[in-house]
Amino acid sequence: AVLTHGGYGYAKEFHVERLMREAMLLMIAPITPQLMLSHIAERKLGAEIAVKTVAGRVPVSIFTGTLSEEDSLDIAKHAQKIGADLILTISPYCRRPTQEEIFDSIVRIATHTDLPMLTYNSPWRNGEGVEFTADLTKRLIDRLPNYIGMKDASFHSEKFMEISRVALKMRPGFAIIMGVEHLLASYPLGACGSFSSSGAIAPNLCNKYFNALVANDWPLARECQYRISRLWRVFKDQYPSSLKGAMIMMGRPVGPTRSPLPTASKERIAFLEAKEAALKSLPLKANPQTDRTPFFCSGCPHNTSTKVPEGSRALAGIGCHYMVLWMDRETSTFTHMGAEGV
Repeated sequence: AVLTHGGYGYAKEFHVERLMREAMLLMIAPITPQLMLSHIAERKLGAEIAVKTVAGRVPVSIFTGTLSEEDSLDIAKHAQKIGADLILTISPYCRRPTQEEIFDSIVRIATHTDLPMLTYNSPWRNGEGVEFTADLTKRLIDRLPNYIGMKDASFHSEKFMEISRVALKMRPGFAIIMGVEHLLASYPLGACGSFSSSGAIAPNLCNKYFNALVANDWPLARECQYRISRLWRVFKDQYPSSLKGAMIMMGRPVGPTRSPLPTASKERIAFLEAKEAALKSLPLKANPQTDRTPFFCSGCPHNTSTKVPEGSRALAGIGCHYMVLWMDRETSTFTHMGAEGV
């Protein structure tokens, strides 16, 4: 069935589908250092795969940041054309721009699309980052009705607090999403989530962590934050190749890292395995506690043919079709062999 109907034959769709279901992501937003090394055509293809595979189940955010503003405009227009839900953008960052230059660039990108927009506050990237101050955030909110949130990778609590104070007063629904894993300290100040790299390799831990924050269970949230921080310190070295190495450890080969970034060697993977043995955070394939509900492969015809019209109900058949009973598809009970279609 895997070879015939898709599965790893549709590797890109497979990984998007796995992230969406296993990590219970509220948003799909592909952005890694590898993305910046991809051709514009490749990035557009990746965006199309994400939108098609998610099929409206969660919002899809497309990162438009490039070294050329014209390319960013092209990606933003393409994101709207293919049905993405929002864009994440930053002004070109081959040099450290002034606040006025950032303002002009973001306004130009945001006014070339009707999509809602997040900005990416990344003041430290390669020493030539792009910083969104509280004053700049205020100006952009005043100017752009589709400016709905920010990915904050400043890791600076004082600056974060000022952005949060200004933005949430002006636009109460403004979404501030942390850049990596440090959500515990920022959540009480207005952050609503994180772009978690650890979510790709330890989804159960990250879900447990976020649910603890929502429930104001601070002892559990602190425990989870400490574990995630230790995990991230291991995998941020040689990122993202170490993250890909971890996925290989989990039995999820995701291919080599885009040159000139290094690909995790056998020695590096062995090092990661030793570190993980101490942390015990990853749902490794040999872990008997790992529990994943069976689901149709992303390329399987059953994945679309078993969706019934709104207001209708269906009976499950036998074989692969029986799995629909575990999904939210208005299907109940099942028939014996030969009674399908009754």
